[in-house]
Amino acid sequence: MDSGNAAWMLTSASFVLLMTPAVAFFYGGMVRAKAVLNMLMLSAGALAVTAIVWTFWGWSIAYAGKDIGGIFGDPATGFLLKDSMVSDHGVFTAATNNANHYPVSIDVAFQTTFAMITVALISGALAERIKYSTWMIFVALWITFDYAPMAHMVWNGGLLSPTGAISQAIGASAHDFAGGTVVHINAAVAALVIVLIIGKRKGFGKQPIKPHNVPFVMLGAFLLWFGWFGFNAGSAFGANGTAGYAWVSTTAATAAAMLFWGFTERIRTGHYTALGAASGMVAGLVAITPAADVVSPLWAMVLGAIAGVLTCLACNLKFMLGYDDSLDVVGVHGVGGVTGTVLIGFFGSGTGLFAGGNWRQLVVQICIAAIAILFSGVMTAIIAFALEKTVGWRVTEAQEVAGVDLSDQGETAYDFAGTASSILKEVK
Repeated sequence: MDSGNAAWMLTSASFVLLMTPAVAFFYGGMVRAKAVLNMLMLSAGALAVTAIVWTFWGWSIAYAGKDIGGIFGDPATGFLLKDSMVSDHGVFTAATNNANHYPVSIDVAFQTTFAMITVALISGALAERIKYSTWMIFVALWITFDYAPMAHMVWNGGLLSPTGAISQAIGASAHDFAGGTVVHINAAVAALVIVLIIGKRKGFGKQPIKPHNVPFVMLGAFLLWFGWFGFNAGSAFGANGTAGYAWVSTTAATAAAMLFWGFTERIRTGHYTALGAASGMVAGLVAITPAADVVSPLWAMVLGAIAGVLTCLACNLKFMLGYDDSLDVVGVHGVGGVTGTVLIGFFGSGTGLFAGGNWRQLVVQICIAAIAILFSGVMTAIIAFALEKTVGWRVTEAQEVAGVDLSDQGETAYDFAGTASSILKEVK
């Protein structure tokens, strides 16, 4: 066993686990005060339900199960983490090492956290109007039928992998280092589909709906940047030079995206806002994710700058087109994920159109992005529509107006009445 690799991957898994609570604060600060607890709970539910599903069959579908058509793995092969690497009847043990010389159990831990953060990202588009109970059912179904198969297709030799049918047909290896397709495009498309099914919040487009706690948003963004080092540098699957460079390229791209989001915002509104800085950070992190190991420092910054501008502009599409993506999951993660995935075709060292002169890399990157969009859209539509027609997604209009925290959690984040009354008593 390589103890250095093992230690780094366990650390990376812990970093990525932190990303879901970071998302909870990032999203929680952007909603109104009457919905912040529900927003935090949606991330908590994503953590808990995903951990159970991944242990039972998610890991097997994504990584351990026998390949079925390049789309998914057999859920029975690695059911309850049965160790198919030893024998068909072996029980999962921490002693079994993978090709990078650390226990397979650490891979399970690392990939569990990826699944958690991906489904948690979707919740931002659905803020202030959905039932927690429906959300938990959705998480279980989506991880099973969408996320795990997508991970298999991209990262386990499936249809969209470097050795898959798409790459072989085009003659170039598809590249998604840490989740441009599997995580960000996948989550954003799912978010858009659900939003179109469940409809808008009351007052959307007619009255201002402002963040209630911008410091929460900034805290979440900073924690996401920290956790992303596990996300990207951890995707090197070892304590090595690729991990080190992924750290560097991630920071460079994120910094550029934050600055160029700010420049764009300044031109459009006259201000550099804290909310914009936080959103720009996340946009850069998203965009560099698929490309962190294959773009030079210069191209990493260019990629981040492009993503900062495009995502800033894209967040206005919801008002132009009339879909209520509450916290800009589509604008940031969808546009950012597509930007990073496709720009590998231009900036990828030795393969991209600008950095290697190979047009095939661009074609294969466009293809995997398009197929990821299609797969996520179809699978999510089936799941979301079924839930809409059975248990239902939304709280009642009266509950939404009063606040989903009260209707769903039976509590509020802030005791405004209590605070006011105590101040009055002190004055008297």
